Amino acid sequence: MNKEQNLDERLPLIQQARLRGKVVLVRFDHNVVKNGVIRDPYRIDRTLGTLFYIVQQGAKPILMTHVGRPRDKATGEIKIDEATSVEPIVAYLESKLHSRFVIPSFPYTSKGIAAIDTSINLAIRQLKAGEIAGIYLPNTRWFTGEEATGQAREAFARQLAGLADIYINDAFGSWQPHASTFDITRYLPGYAGWLLQAELANLSMVLNPTRPFLAVVAGAKYDTKIGPLTALYERVDRLILGGVIYNTYLCAKYGVRIKGVSESDIAAAQGLVERDKAEGKIVELPWVVESEVLGREEGRYRVVDIRTLRPGQELGYVLDIAPESFEVPEVKEAISSAKTIFVNAVMGYTPHFTEGSRALDTTIDANREAMKLYGGGDTLQEFKDLCPGLYLSVLDDASYYFFTGGGAVLKAIEQGSAYGLEPVKALIETNPRGKGFSSKSRP
Repeated sequence: MNKEQNLDERLPLIQQARLRGKVVLVRFDHNVVKNGVIRDPYRIDRTLGTLFYIVQQGAKPILMTHVGRPRDKATGEIKIDEATSVEPIVAYLESKLHSRFVIPSFPYTSKGIAAIDTSINLAIRQLKAGEIAGIYLPNTRWFTGEEATGQAREAFARQLAGLADIYINDAFGSWQPHASTFDITRYLPGYAGWLLQAELANLSMVLNPTRPFLAVVAGAKYDTKIGPLTALYERVDRLILGGVIYNTYLCAKYGVRIKGVSESDIAAAQGLVERDKAEGKIVELPWVVESEVLGREEGRYRVVDIRTLRPGQELGYVLDIAPESFEVPEVKEAISSAKTIFVNAVMGYTPHFTEGSRALDTTIDANREAMKLYGGGDTLQEFKDLCPGLYLSVLDDASYYFFTGGGAVLKAIEQGSAYGLEPVKALIETNPRGKGFSSKSRP
């Protein structure tokens, strides 16, 4: 299948840009650093194709990404320290590419970096002279204007645009409309990078699936998934739930109480329960693991059959799906007969309970006919940790796809289109081949 056929023809693509001799500002989603350490370089590795293409086409790259949440929402202060620095990302790139990248530094206060000042000019001269492979800007969220409103935001977008000739967005996971993902397109011609294209093309298989379509969704809070869960329910043929979402559903359906499930979430789940009584799409996993404590202590957890639940019954914490649930004929049939499977789920309370996720992944893999699409950093990390051999064996398997942005996938599902994501919409609306972009907009 040609993935370009699954892309909106209005979307400007990197392969349509004239890059030779240009400075290219490229926004990645390299948000893989936690407390100064790279948790998993997968998101970085997936963008190397775009970076190589820019250089191969004779252009000079300036890279940028956000890392973590350095801004205190209550005070507005921005904490600038090693915990949210791009330095580990640059070190990783240098070790992989045997090339030198420069991180410019700028004055800052408790409100962050106010501006990109002229001190960056030396690095830009080095870049154009070929003395360095690229410039990697500091964490975009260190800049006051990145998430601000008004003049500070517009000034930051203009400063970014003043660095380059062309803008490339390869940051599918960064779906929020911030200065570096959204406003920048008003001042530079923008194009979708190779990773962004792949994410959008594969997302079309979730939004317009080959049927039967099975989705597996889990989460730590029900209310955060109501929108995407409702949208998914309308699209799927069968739905499997896990985590606190499943616990909430069980409480609402069977009139039981499970520790850690709020009354407000139970009330919110009643609509799904009533709807499923009519449509019958939810495949229940009958065996769950109940625990007296939030942890794994011998003698304090047990397997419970949900078919024995009675109204008014109180359970401890339900922390996992027992593997035998996936041996039940109805569950096996729902998974084995699917032609498209979307997974955004960690089934158990990690790191103590992992058997449910392992059983889920191996059962899904047994279906060799289905297109299997995994979304979400936690989902992917659990897959890699629990089934490392399987993960390595399917990395280049055409029947698997691992999205780099779980939140972006769920947002697109909720909206019903990937092209409603604000940064993607901005690329289309300011398409230099269309009516939206004017060179007079350039600073």
